[in-house]
Amino acid sequence: MQRQKTMLVTGAADGTGFAIAARFAKEGWQVLVTSRDIRRAQAAAERIMQQYGTPAFGYALDGVDVQQVAALFDQLDRQDLCPDTVVLNAANLGIGMDPLTVSAEDFMAVLQTNVGWNFAIVQQAARRMKQAGGGAVVFINSNTAYRAIPARCAYSASKSGVLGLARALALDLGKYHIRVNCVLPGMIKTSRWEENANDIQHAPSRYTPLGDIAEFEDIANAAWFLGSDQARNTTGAELTVDGGNMIQLYPIIPQQS
Repeated sequence: MQRQKTMLVTGAADGTGFAIAARFAKEGWQVLVTSRDIRRAQAAAERIMQQYGTPAFGYALDGVDVQQVAALFDQLDRQDLCPDTVVLNAANLGIGMDPLTVSAEDFMAVLQTNVGWNFAIVQQAARRMKQAGGGAVVFINSNTAYRAIPARCAYSASKSGVLGLARALALDLGKYHIRVNCVLPGMIKTSRWEENANDIQHAPSRYTPLGDIAEFEDIANAAWFLGSDQARNTTGAELTVDGGNMIQLYPIIPQQS
């Protein structure tokens, strides 16, 4: 009997992370969900089990504590759970950081989470994937790794750093049959979009060549492709999911009639 595959996704209590967990569960994978809030992680796991009938478990990870990462993987060892795929979705968004006034501590905190903490997760997972004969890592990155937006200097720097990290890991871990790839979303229809917070529905990045922005499921489908055997010969790659926003020199905004 074939062993049921297992995936772990960070920041998966709702939104993009939950959609990614659900996408893998739909394919029959066992799902490990993390959130800063253990109750929300467990509630998300329960929803997945009820909807898809596949085993799902919730765990706490706060996005800062590297020791907590090691403790989680020790716990998974005791539960005989070894992720075949890890999807790194959680991030410090670094909103509102004026480069003239932001503190060095706040700037570095974004890099610590988005680069350092994610590396700690990959390191723990890769050690186990090596013993298992292979695996996959998917970073949910951002098109802001290439296109800067106002007051997000630390976030853009961290996302550019993740691209370099992913390429380096793809090179170093390839010999162990561990693939490392990135999904680069653009604007997503989050709750802020649905509520039109700060008139976000009229932001320039909303005007894409396809005339629409991503749903959570669009990002989940990209993560599924790169994290599954469908991409068995793909590593060090970037898959952009932004309606074509990055190909534009500037968005074409319709004139108000």
